[in-house]
Order: sequence, then structure tokens, then C-alpha cells
Amino acid sequence: MNPLIVMLLLRAVFTLLLTLASSSLSGVNGADVALASNPNPARFAAAIATFQAADTAIPPPTGGIVCIGSSSMRMWHSRIYEDLPGLTLLPRGFGGSHYSDVIYYVEALILKYQPRAVLLYEGDNDAAYGKSPERIFHDFKLLTKRCREKLPQLRFYVIGAKPSPARWDLADKMRAANAMIEAYCRAEAGFTYIDIWPFLLDANGQPRSELFLEDRLHLNAAGYDQWASAIVPVVQQAEVAFE
Repeated sequence: MNPLIVMLLLRAVFTLLLTLASSSLSGVNGADVALASNPNPARFAAAIATFQAADTAIPPPTGGIVCIGSSSMRMWHSRIYEDLPGLTLLPRGFGGSHYSDVIYYVEALILKYQPRAVLLYEGDNDAAYGKSPERIFHDFKLLTKRCREKLPQLRFYVIGAKPSPARWDLADKMRAANAMIEAYCRAEAGFTYIDIWPFLLDANGQPRSELFLEDRLHLNAAGYDQWASAIVPVVQQAEVAFE
């Protein structure tokens, strides 16, 4: 066969394969594939180094509760010991993080402490980044699987991604991800889901603006009062017996 014809046929086949691949990305699961790349976890190198330096200066105890997640968790650090008295806590929130970042740093921020439990808040930034509910659920499961490969008895307290005025347009997406995570927690031993939504919404089902800072995204002191009202009774009642 003429080499030119062969080349044209191969080019046509290659073009067809590209077209098919592109069309497959436009389907229901296409968003998950297209967003398979995560923001670079190296952006948190300084924050992780700060935690490591603190661990070197004062080695933390093992067998405690790692409190990890994005800015809603990090901003709770200032009062978390007051809200959860009597529990051995290791606050490790780092603002702006996704589930994928916790997965990347799982050894440095969770496993090395050999905790008995993890109090986890993620999903808020994941949704804002464009990840689908299915992708968020997938990453949640991957994180917990990685943890339990090393610590099979590890308990998880999972705070559902919170509503906020700034991200109210993502409410349906976060509800869907939260629902999948909640169902998983109900079905799996050692998993507890904590629903923060009823504590932050008004009688009309809208975010209570008086509970948020001016950025309409992060909680203020009154908001953390509500946050603690949802979380503290669940965690303290379950974990105090292990102290």
C-alpha cells in the first residue's frame, strides 16, 4: 500500500480516537476525570514544616485525637481545647486544604501520631474547586482507607461540609457529597457523621449571616458556638472513656 495512504489512514484513526476520548469526558463522570488533577499539595509545605518543628520541640502524645481539615478546623484551634476539655487533641487544620491534601500528607499529619481517632473536616474547598460530589466521596473513602491500612481500629468523626452565604450556590453539591459520606458512616463500624447544617441555617433553610465573618465564608465566635454545639457532645461522649 502506498505509504502516503497508510499515513493518512493512521492519522484518521488517531483523530477518531481523540474524538472518542473527548466525548467520553463530557458524560456524567467526565467532570471527575477532567478534575483528576488536584491543586499542588506543595503549597502547604511551610504549614507542614511548622507542625513538624512543633513536634520536634515538644513531642506530642500518641493515642490522641487528630483534629484535621481546612480553615474551619484551623480557625477552631484557638478554642478547641476549651470546647473539648479532657480529651487528648492534636490540632492539625491547614486552611485551604482538600481531601487530596490530607491524603498526600497522611503520614505526616495523621499516621505518625498513632491516634485512636480522627476528627475530620473537608469538602468545602473541594466543592468550590469544582470537584463533583462523587469525586469528594471517592477522596473521603480513599483517605480513610489509607488510614485504616496502618491503623485498623482508627475511629473517624466526620463533619459534613458546612453551608455558608459565600458558597450557597454550591449547597446542592455539598448536600449530595455529605449525603454519600453520611450513608457510608452509618454503614461502617467506627465512623460517625456529624451534621453541622441544622446549627447554621435559619427557619427558612438559609445560612444565618450573623454566624459568619465579613467574608461570608468563615465562622465568627457565635458561629463556632453553634459548631461546637453540634460536634462536642458527639465526640466527647464517645471518646472520654478512652482517656
